[in-house]
Amino acid sequence: MDRVTYLASNKAAVIFTKSSCCMCHSIKALFYELGASPAIHEVDHDADMEWALKRLGCNPAIPAVFIGGKYVGSARDVISLHVDGSLKQMLIEARAIWF
Repeated sequence: MDRVTYLASNKAAVIFTKSSCCMCHSIKALFYELGASPAIHEVDHDADMEWALKRLGCNPAIPAVFIGGKYVGSARDVISLHVDGSLKQMLIEARAIWF
């Protein structure tokens, strides 16, 4: 869990993903479209990291999105934030994008 916490707070935007997850791909594409370059951590072969994400309250565990070191949510949460316009503001405040 300490490793996940460290990685999540190491950069302004962090996404824990699996290479086979289509929603993970969509969330990464959304962040790139908004001008962010999130740290991407693939957990395909790291069951311990996925378990640590679940213990932190990430449900579902993948994708798990952190902005400014705080857990934002999964794909559904991120898309909701984007639709209501607050995702971009969160990224600006965390200095993941500059406008």
